[in-house]
Parts: sequence; C-alpha cells; structure tokens
Amino acid sequence: MADMNHLAILPILVPMMAAIANILLGDQRSSNRITGINIAFGVILVGVAVLLLVTLVGADRTAMAVYPLGNWPVPFGIVLVADRLSAVMVLTTSILSLAAMVYASARWYRSSPNFFPLFHAMTMGLNGAFLTGDLFNLFVFFELLLAASYGLALHGGGRNRVRSALHYIAINLVASSLFLIGVALIYGSAGTLNMADIARVAPSIAPENRGLFEAGAAILGVAFLIKAGSWPLHFWLPHTYSAATPPVGAIFAAMTKVGFYSILRLWNLVFANQPGPDLAFGQGVLMVLGLATIAYGSVGALASKALDRLASYLILVSAGTLLLAVSLNTPQVTTGALYYFVVATLAAGAMFLLKDVIDQILPAEAQILAVSLELYGDEDEQLDDDEEVSRTVPGSATLVTWCFAIVALLMAGLPPLSGFLAKFAMISGAFSGGIAPTQMAWWFTGAVIVSGFFVLVAMARNGINIFWSSELGDNIRLRSLEVTPIVALLALCVFLSIVAGPVVAILGDAAMAVHSPDAYIGAVMQEVTP
Repeated sequence: MADMNHLAILPILVPMMAAIANILLGDQRSSNRITGINIAFGVILVGVAVLLLVTLVGADRTAMAVYPLGNWPVPFGIVLVADRLSAVMVLTTSILSLAAMVYASARWYRSSPNFFPLFHAMTMGLNGAFLTGDLFNLFVFFELLLAASYGLALHGGGRNRVRSALHYIAINLVASSLFLIGVALIYGSAGTLNMADIARVAPSIAPENRGLFEAGAAILGVAFLIKAGSWPLHFWLPHTYSAATPPVGAIFAAMTKVGFYSILRLWNLVFANQPGPDLAFGQGVLMVLGLATIAYGSVGALASKALDRLASYLILVSAGTLLLAVSLNTPQVTTGALYYFVVATLAAGAMFLLKDVIDQILPAEAQILAVSLELYGDEDEQLDDDEEVSRTVPGSATLVTWCFAIVALLMAGLPPLSGFLAKFAMISGAFSGGIAPTQMAWWFTGAVIVSGFFVLVAMARNGINIFWSSELGDNIRLRSLEVTPIVALLALCVFLSIVAGPVVAILGDAAMAVHSPDAYIGAVMQEVTP
C-alpha cells in the first residue's frame, strides 16, 4: 500500500521535471533533440497514468493512493489523493497532452522558445488539480495551470489571438479572486481546508457559522462554473479557444473539465449526502445552468461556419451535459458522464487538430467561397453534359474525410461509436433505479437528444462545405507528426466503443466511490483520532 501511495505524486513530478529540463536546455527550436525529449516525457507521463489506474483497478474497489507531502499529518499538511475518478481524469489529460505535443512538434512549437515549458506546466497544473485533496492546494494548481495557459493562449501572436487572450486573462483573474475568497470563508467557518476533513465537519458546523460556510461554498461554485464554461459565465471561451493555436486549443479541451471535476468532487463530498434545502437548491441550479449551457452551445454550433469556432461551442455542449449529469446525483448517470467526459475530451482535442490540417489542404479563401455558395448559391454554375461529375479523391484527402466523419459521429452521439454509448449510458442511468422517472430525467433526456441533433446538423453542413463545395486538389501532402496524433485519438475513441463493457465497469466503480464518500474520507483521515 505504501508503494501505491507514492504513485499519486508521479503525474505531477513528470511534467515538472519536463518543464525544468526545457528551461535548462534553453532555446533549441532548430534542434530535433528538443522535440524528442519532450515527446519522451509525454510518453512517460502516459505510462505513469496507466500504471496508476491499473494499480487502483487491480486493488480493492475503494482503494486509493494517499500521499501526504512532507509526511505532515492530515489535515494540517497537504495531501494528494488518487482514486479511480482522479486516475481517469489524469490518464485522459495525459493522453490528450501527448497528442497535442506530438502535433506541435511538427512546427507550432517554433513560434515561441517557451512553448514546451508552458505546456508541461499546464499539464502539471491539470494533473495536480485532479489529484489534490486540499482546497488551498487546488487553488495553487489552478493558478499554475492558468498562468501557463495565459502564455499558451498568446502563443503565435496576432491581433485576434492577443485580444481574445486578454479577455481570457481578465475573466480568470476574477475567477481566481472568487476562488480565494470562497476558500477563506470556508476556512473561517469550518476551520480546515482538507476536503475530506471539510466533509467530516460540515454537518456539525455551528448554526451561526453555517451561513458563512454556505456563502463560501457558493462563491467557490461560481469560480468552478467559470472554469467549466457554464452559462452565463462562458462568454470568454469560444473566442479564446478558437483563436488559440491548434495544439493549445486541443489541451484547452481538457482545461474546462477541471471545473466539472471540482464540482463533482466537492458536491458529493459535502452536500449531496445531506438531504435538505441545500441539496434541492444545488440540484435545481445545476440543472438550469446545464440546460442553458447546452442550449447556447447548440445554437452557437449551428451558427458556426469555421471548425475551430464549432469545436469551441461543442465544448460548451459537453460542459452543459456534464453539469446536467451532476445535477441528477445518481451513480448510474455519473458512470455515463465519466465515459462521456473521456470521449468528448479526446474527440474535441482531435477536432482542433483536424481543423489545422484541413486549413493546410484547403485555403481559407476556398472555405469562404464554400460558405458564400451555401448562403447565396451560384446562379452561373452550369454542368456540361460531358463534364465529369465525380473525381478521384486523393489518399490524404480520404484520410482527412474519414477523420472528420468519425469526429462528427462522436460529437453528435450517433451509433455505433462511443459517443452514442456514453449518451445512452447517461439516459439509461437517469431512468434506472426502479422508481418513476423524475421531471429532471425527462429534461436531461430531451436536452441530450436535441443537442445531438443540432450538433449533427452543424457537423454535416461544415462537412459539405469543406469536402463537397471546395476543391481539395490532387497532390496533398500531410505531415506524419500532425496526422498521427489525430488518428491515434480517434482510434482510441473507436477502441473505447469496442471495450465499452470493461470500461463502463471501471467507471461504474469510480462513480460508486464518488457517491459513497465514506471510503474517501476514511482513507484520508485515517491518522486522525476521534
């Protein structure tokens, strides 16, 4: 067990060492060695994440790795906690990080000497946020990933990118201030910042301090909702994500999930197991915000004419879906939501990368022409009887077309791929339990189905504009470093469809542990005497 506990810090140490190595090596943008070193660190991180998840799955269902930093006793010292939920989050982030890093190694990293250090710092912040068991440490990792993301959002320069990044920085500075205020109020009323300890003492907080505690939790929730991209706190997201460089946009697809994870973790630790007005109020707020986020994201996707903009709105759709899943507060729905989180994150990352590849084989003016033809038509276009209607599609264009089709199926949630299986698992979980379906279950089902239809229409229209209304050319060359990560991400999503049974079983155990937090509290607080 002691050996397993040490695994909890490795997903933080690996990117930290990678960032330090890049700083020591200095600016070597003209050297292939620097890309090889960074890809090697990415592979090591994925291996560590796989080892962590496999170790936890091979142990008891409630097993978790608890690592007190500096060996300080809980709850006075900072502690890292890795259970199945955090291990799944870390593995998904590590895979997406490796894919984006490989893609950037083709050419994008040359735009700045600090790309790789910032990229590893952001990965470190993401993994740390998923693994920490302390609220203040969560704030520290939040700030680490945000500081790195500020630099990455500006990576590549350009007026549009700088303007969007400045808006992003401003709103997240506000979110950080709210985060710190919420943490201060919780500490002042509960006397602790350890998440497990907060869950332990929350029911016994004195009535005169209860309002202060709930105010702190509400302010903290606003900060999480900003990071999750929830309506109406999401207006920074489409501009920032669509303006970022492709590998940065891909890793940003995982960044919004930190807000979802934080809400899921703290909600179930502190409030979800205490029936009363707090539970009903929280469920209602999350349901309304989730529905509004899905509606806004779906309409935005339908109105998008560019793939990067479309991908940004699809992230909003996924964020709203995950908020709805949290509001239903059942292990069955959470199981499907975790499956959906993995698929939607990987597919969104692949879509950001795919957009850049399509830009390379299809000039921007051709895309604008395709949109113009869709809107206004071409009255002078006449097909000669002898003109060849169909033409041979080059191999590279065929590969890109297949990748786009798979992304469309995944994001719209159509069978037989994992996007459909994830949505089906959530809907099935909403109506399970042997009781009459609630009104929330019907709202959830309707939102998931209607948003899937909107996404399908948006993806189909953009696909027609790109692959049918434009000339792709007969001599298309694609860089292997750019195509390989896209194909790998989509192949993994297809593979998740094939092994859906075992994957859902693992995620089901993770969901049960989340909704039964006694094991989490006991593992972290085992050194505390009653």
